[in-house]
Amino acid sequence: MTSFRNICNTMAILPLLFFNCKNEPKQISIYSEIATDKHEAVLEYNTKAQLGEGAFWNHKTQELYWVDIEGKKLHIYNPSEKTNKTLEVPSRIGTVVPQDPTHAVVAVEDGIYMINTDTGELSQLSDVESDKPFNRFNDGKCDPMGRLWVGSMNFDAKSKTAALYMIDSEGKTEKKLDSVMISNGIVWTSDKKTMYYADTPLGNIRAFDYDNDSGTITNERVAIVIPDSLGSPDGMTIDAHDNLWVALWGGSAVGHFNPKTGTLIEKIGVPAKNVTSCAFGGKNLDTLYITTASIGMTENETKQYPQAGALFKYYPNVKGVNSDFFGQISQ
Repeated sequence: MTSFRNICNTMAILPLLFFNCKNEPKQISIYSEIATDKHEAVLEYNTKAQLGEGAFWNHKTQELYWVDIEGKKLHIYNPSEKTNKTLEVPSRIGTVVPQDPTHAVVAVEDGIYMINTDTGELSQLSDVESDKPFNRFNDGKCDPMGRLWVGSMNFDAKSKTAALYMIDSEGKTEKKLDSVMISNGIVWTSDKKTMYYADTPLGNIRAFDYDNDSGTITNERVAIVIPDSLGSPDGMTIDAHDNLWVALWGGSAVGHFNPKTGTLIEKIGVPAKNVTSCAFGGKNLDTLYITTASIGMTENETKQYPQAGALFKYYPNVKGVNSDFFGQISQ
């Protein structure tokens, strides 16, 4: 832990954290590990991302969009061809969501931009948080109405200076949550009535009642408590049964949770210390793609996890759902 804090202080990097936070929402469920078999992810694409993140499966093109935050790169991976197209961006890139075959929305340090995925040309959509040079944007996804929900984090990875925003295709920006530390995974249920969200240092997944028309969130409560022994919640995705798959930073795993009971259904081992995001993909949405980081490790851990920073995959016994595109209303 001391080594990781030193890395955070010197590199201003992110997602992790073993903090005890006060003033948390009232917890209505507790973690209970019922899984007995440990399943393992396998290597999909061997690369050395510093901080792989933001996994998004484009079901229209059958490609995986993902980012390397510290490497300042947007990647588009084609699993059938095993090719990985890379676009360099001028600053740290927290997340990506496609809009159409040649455009995507991205969150970088100084705001929200549209990027041409053929040329790499950027055009600013929102300058939200341009007045907060101590913050940068982190993870985000689109709701069923096609609005981007994206959050920020302080470079020190612990100050409560960040927030969660909702941004539409015209650039209209609305703050949804304040006093955030490290905004991370966010998903919506199939009935469009519940939103799940992770602020990593809190060590839990919160649920909110969600109004699809207005984007209003209410009735905040804790759905899952993740103990330090499992790691810290990072990016996440949701399956066809409305269960959550949560990347566990520091835990070498993805956790498959039932958010209605708070229980762990299964734990998928990943040969990297810091697991950062995941997304269901493939023609049948039956492959779980997983991003990892090569930073935040000791010298011994670097030797222990030589594939850290690569893309991995796992074949679960459930299927995912199509992710929502920016500016497009899902049916």
